[in-house]
Amino acid sequence: MAGLRLFAVLFLGFASGLPLALSGQAMQAWLTVDGLDIATIGFLGLVGIPYSFKFLWAPLMDRFDPPFLGRRRGWLVITQLSLAVMLYWMAQLSPKDNLELFAVVALLVAFMSASQDIVVDAYRTDVLLAHERGLGGSFAVFGYRVGMIVSGGIALIWAQEQGWGQVYQVMAGIMVVAAGLSLVLLPKVSSELKPLASEPKQELLGFTAMLLGFAGGWFAAQFVLIGLGFDPATPNKWWKLVFLLTQVLVALPAGYWMARKVGFETLNRSLDSYFSQTGAVAFMLLIILYKLGDAFAGSLTTPFLIKGMGFLSGEVGIVIKIFGMWPTILGALLAGVLMLRWSLFKSLLVFGVLQLFSNLGFWVLAMQGRGAWGSFMLPAFDWVLVSSSTASEIDFLLMTVISVENITSGMGTAAFTVLLMSLCNQRFTATHYALLSAFASLGRIYVSPLSGVLSESIGWPNFFLFSMLMAVPGLVAVWWMRSAIHGVAGR
Repeated sequence: MAGLRLFAVLFLGFASGLPLALSGQAMQAWLTVDGLDIATIGFLGLVGIPYSFKFLWAPLMDRFDPPFLGRRRGWLVITQLSLAVMLYWMAQLSPKDNLELFAVVALLVAFMSASQDIVVDAYRTDVLLAHERGLGGSFAVFGYRVGMIVSGGIALIWAQEQGWGQVYQVMAGIMVVAAGLSLVLLPKVSSELKPLASEPKQELLGFTAMLLGFAGGWFAAQFVLIGLGFDPATPNKWWKLVFLLTQVLVALPAGYWMARKVGFETLNRSLDSYFSQTGAVAFMLLIILYKLGDAFAGSLTTPFLIKGMGFLSGEVGIVIKIFGMWPTILGALLAGVLMLRWSLFKSLLVFGVLQLFSNLGFWVLAMQGRGAWGSFMLPAFDWVLVSSSTASEIDFLLMTVISVENITSGMGTAAFTVLLMSLCNQRFTATHYALLSAFASLGRIYVSPLSGVLSESIGWPNFFLFSMLMAVPGLVAVWWMRSAIHGVAGR
């Protein structure tokens, strides 16, 4: 039975990782090839905003189960089929010719992907026993990274041969298959730990009130800012970023106030449950900071390699996701083995230090440039799922940088996943994990527009040095909270 649980975690990790790149790295490559400027690509990273707000609708997935399909499993099937529809729609569009509609559909893909993540994370936390979490966390990261390899790397190779529209249609088909497997293969989750019963109409009313509060705060902030003389259409990218972030900072508390006022009970009980824990706020700060340096370095990796360094998209795909697959596997397995012996605190600290130094590789690449360590020619190949009709030049420095990044990032993410699972109350798993992972995604989402503007302002080498500096506060937070980390790991 343990083997089946670990297989389920591995499979769902893949299903969760696949759509992320399709509104992230793969989409960036599509936009770059279509000729959009770096700052615009950076701002389109904001389509990932649903990952930051997913805790707002996660309570509905804790409270309600689709009929006949079972707890957690029903929502998996619904979100995966919805992703298939959205990806197929996205495949029919051209970002260059219809950027606004393309961005809206990409936002819908991110919304359904974030919704799938809510259920995947909750299912993993519910189904794994406490002693299985270290190995289960590494399996989840392994599957997740393989999913990103397919959509963020192999997709680049397919796109060079078939075009991006065809690639997104294939990804839609994969999500249909995933929905079928979720329906027939996944072990059931007990419904005994479901939140206490509440009035369904009141839950939906509270959820609606929260959305209205969020929208009201958003437009109120916009009205005030325009009244103060701020122009949302300003060509100044820094002011545009400030305008957007101010709207978010006003909208969130407005939505939360309305949820409290009207009575969105599952959300309210869930938040009360989390914040009753000792060190709850400090843990949220740690969660934001731990992957921040990684988020800066990774936010514009694809445009940096293609536009900044002049690599071809097919070469980037081969190096990142074919040669990079083996370091990813090594990192995931190594993390799982080490976490069987190490404490959670030691794992977070050591893996975090390795993450920091992996960013140095991008700085070296930015300084020395393409070809600095030589290259070799990879002949044309056909490996069934992946093929290239022409020979590809493979850069040794690029391959080294990506390999080191894949190993260390995977190790850090495995330890981080175990930390998040340890902080969840199983009555509110979906909401708690969604809340914590939403805070974890703040760096990845909001760093993207800042990274686009910053890289244009200070240049790529200084940008990657800055990313290393931004990794330091997360390590300080881990050391400062070592006693609290030991405490939650022992539960």
